[in-house]
Amino acid sequence: MLAAMSTAVDASLPVAEQEDGTANMLGGKKVAVVFVLGGPGSGKGTQCSNIVEHFGFTHLSAGELLRSEIKSGSENGTMIDSIIKEGKIVPSEITVKLLQEAMIKSENNKFLIDGFPRNQENRLSFENVIKIAPEFVLFFDCSEEEMVRRLLGRNQGRADDNIETIRKRFRVFEESSLPVVQYYDSKGKVKKINAAKPIPEVFEDVKTIFQPYGSKAA
Repeated sequence: MLAAMSTAVDASLPVAEQEDGTANMLGGKKVAVVFVLGGPGSGKGTQCSNIVEHFGFTHLSAGELLRSEIKSGSENGTMIDSIIKEGKIVPSEITVKLLQEAMIKSENNKFLIDGFPRNQENRLSFENVIKIAPEFVLFFDCSEEEMVRRLLGRNQGRADDNIETIRKRFRVFEESSLPVVQYYDSKGKVKKINAAKPIPEVFEDVKTIFQPYGSKAA
């Protein structure tokens, strides 16, 4: 489920700046955004939950926001459902709008955006529409073999967890999402995590990265 937490806005939060030197602003507040990317089954959702619990971020899953829109039964949701079933990527403007609304409505100013940007079009749309630069991209690196094993072993009742669809999702990630990681890496904004390790060990690495953002307020 989408993890949504509201915490007091931290005025001392380290926040990235745009290339023109201005701070990230959205809905009248300074915001810190971290993009979280990794192949299907890399464990990024689990680690996002840990980050929320320990560091007070709000977790926004692009996939969950889209699925919620589908469940709403709206015309928009029906279109999204058809696109996903065909193994295609939802148009950027739809996803960006859902993310923007979620961040503005939140009382928090620290956000993990999970599974986004999925491609360069997503990235450009986010930058041009929301005009926010990410603090960094948290990239969970894991072999395809390990991710397949995890996905086939879990029992979440998701229709897209069959081997054929899983392989298709891997190809989409490699062709569309890895170029985004490479783009931010060229700007020194990627923090790569070895996601093949056990969950507690992975989170130890994650905690080191998030220490500058402070622990969750009591």
